Amino acid sequence: MNCKKELLIIIPTYNEKKNIPIIIKNVFFYVKNFVLLFIDDNSPDGTQLVIKNYTKNKNNIKLIIRKKKLGIGSAHKQGIIWGYKKKFLKIITMDCDGTHNPRYIPVMLKKINSCDLLITSRFKNHDSLKDWPLHRRTLTYLRHFILSIFLNISFDSSGAYRCYDVKKIKIKDILLAKNNSYSFFWESIFLLTKKKYSIKEIPVVLPARSIGNSKMGIKDIFLALNYLIRFFFKVH
Repeated sequence: MNCKKELLIIIPTYNEKKNIPIIIKNVFFYVKNFVLLFIDDNSPDGTQLVIKNYTKNKNNIKLIIRKKKLGIGSAHKQGIIWGYKKKFLKIITMDCDGTHNPRYIPVMLKKINSCDLLITSRFKNHDSLKDWPLHRRTLTYLRHFILSIFLNISFDSSGAYRCYDVKKIKIKDILLAKNNSYSFFWESIFLLTKKKYSIKEIPVVLPARSIGNSKMGIKDIFLALNYLIRFFFKVH
C-alpha cells in the first residue's frame, strides 16, 4: 500500500494566516503518512503565501488557490473530488480555526473501520462547548434542534470534522448535496443516511476560536434557514 495514498486531510481556508502554523504543527504531531490539502479562497490576508512557504519544504502539503470566495461547502466538495481522483483510502475534513483538534484524528481512523462515515459530535459531551461565548453556544444548540426536527436525524449534522471511507462511499452520493455553503454539511448527512450508509459519531471537545473571526455572518444564517425550509418541502 502506498502510504502517500493512505490519508488525505482537507482544510479549507479564508483569512487564516495566523492559524496555519498552528494547525500544521498539530497535524504533524498527531498523524503519520498523510497528505494535507489546503483549499484557499484567495484570502486577502496572505494565507496562501504562508502555506506556499510550507510546501517548499514538505512535499505532503498541497495547496489549491481559488479565484474568489466560493463557499465552504464547495471547498469541501472540490477537495473530496481531488481525493477520490488521487485514490486516497480515507479522507478527513476539518476547519482551520483551531476548534478541530487533530488529536482526534487517530481515533477517527480507528473508528472508521466500523462504518462508512465518521462524524464528530458536539452534543455527546456536555462540556464540548464550555469555552464558547453564550450566544454561540445558544445558536449552535438551536441549529441542532431545528435540524433534528426538520430532518428527523439525531446526528450532529452541521459539523465539518469528518472522516470518509473512500472504499465504501460513492463520490456521486456525496455530491448529491447541492448546497455550496454551510448547508452542505447537514444536506450531505441527510442524503447519505437515505442512501443507507453507516454513519457513526464520536464525542469531541471544541475550544472556542482564539485567533481570527468566525466566517459565518447573519446573512449566512438566514440563507441556511431559507435553504433548509425549501429542502424540507422538496423531500416531503
